[in-house]
Amino acid sequence: MSASRSHPLASLLALCACIVVGTHAAGAQDPGADSGKTYTLPATPKTVAWGHYDATTPPVLRIRSGDTVVVHTVLTNSPTGLEKAGVKPVDIEQDLKDIHDHVPKEERGPGGHILTGPIYIEGAEPGDTLEVRVRKIDLAIPYAYNAFRYGAGFQTDDFPYSRIKIIPLDRTTNTAHFAPGIDIPLHPFFGSMGVAPPPAFGRYDSAPPTIIGGNMDNKELAAGSTIYFPVFVPGALFQIGDGHAGQGNGEVDITALETSLVGTVQFILHKGVKTGPYPYAETPTHYISMGFDDDLTVAAHKAVAGMIDFLVRHKHISRDDAYMLISVAGDIDITELVDHNKGVHVMVPKAIFTDSAQPATSH
Repeated sequence: MSASRSHPLASLLALCACIVVGTHAAGAQDPGADSGKTYTLPATPKTVAWGHYDATTPPVLRIRSGDTVVVHTVLTNSPTGLEKAGVKPVDIEQDLKDIHDHVPKEERGPGGHILTGPIYIEGAEPGDTLEVRVRKIDLAIPYAYNAFRYGAGFQTDDFPYSRIKIIPLDRTTNTAHFAPGIDIPLHPFFGSMGVAPPPAFGRYDSAPPTIIGGNMDNKELAAGSTIYFPVFVPGALFQIGDGHAGQGNGEVDITALETSLVGTVQFILHKGVKTGPYPYAETPTHYISMGFDDDLTVAAHKAVAGMIDFLVRHKHISRDDAYMLISVAGDIDITELVDHNKGVHVMVPKAIFTDSAQPATSH
């Protein structure tokens, strides 16, 4: 999806993974793709949240609906760890070194992801929806890593040791050189994008995805995708990070092609439109509902229920037909198996809906 593409959003905003509350009559602040200011947000010791989403974290940037932010992120590893794995010190980002040297220990955890933000969206309040348009994603460094360790990963009992692999990224061929004779097409996306949780959550671990989004590890959320987040606190407090140059569905060893990315992201606030309990997304080709739970079956139930609800509300078909349509035309994918809460997402292709069958969706 190019930056100039218009978004079919107006009829999509009330989707949730289980229950949607609200109507589209509420004010949607959609100023369009080319309006608003553009900001640059670097990753520094003062602009990251290490290992958590928290309603009490002070914002590092304040913006308005329609604004775009070019966000720099760093990978989830340490300079020492990368050097031990074979990365030359000169090839390790200074931003990563500074963050590890200067973020106080008490401000880290309980998770390990280094997330840029929070970004405060003026006017956002609990009960609103924050639309996040991923305009562009660029590689920040020419390598990624993949690693596993005992105690983590889906097959951990079969691999009772640790290993890390540095994987060169080739911008010219747009591939990752995994091994001789094995090149993987690059497909960059952010593993973690989310808003602050309700205050009662406290400092929420960055690892398990939940109602805020967070560590969704959904490879469909690449450039051209749009994600809709429920807002739980004033300003929404959006954070982003955990850059991946690519990933397989499941992320079975607990890591992807872990790297640093620069994302160009636009924010649109929809007042009075409630989305929940989980984020919803769309790509140029698909509608996507998501569900997260420690039980994979429960996660799948949540995701399917969300898509049924979407089809009923926005494609104006019966619940019976929605259920049937998912069975004959939808795909139920395992997003990830390794983040405590497992993820499942449902994808329904937009192409199956003829023009005559679709409701008006453009602003």
